[in-house]
Amino acid sequence: MPQISLADQVDWMSDPLPLDNLLEGNCIEVMERLPAESIDLVFADPPYNLQLRQDLWRPNQTLVNAVNDSWDQFSSFAEYDAFTNAWLSACRRVLKPTGSVWVIGMYH
Repeated sequence: MPQISLADQVDWMSDPLPLDNLLEGNCIEVMERLPAESIDLVFADPPYNLQLRQDLWRPNQTLVNAVNDSWDQFSSFAEYDAFTNAWLSACRRVLKPTGSVWVIGMYH
């Protein structure tokens, strides 16, 4: 599947939207450049805020691995909540009234 990088600087407000493409970049910045109610589906695998300070065990007694990558670094739960609200609000703006959002999540 073709990818379009945010660096391509496509003006999606006036140019036709790319069909059957993955739009690469900061999700909030990319969605800000899309027209309202123009998208059928948003598939999201957002950060989980898993900077663990102690061991975390699943119900089946397996250990959860912490995520230490920069994309999953938040200074507080409030900052994480604000980020989550921002990307979900951006999704809502660009989704068609009949659109869907699929979010990958974890149970911990």
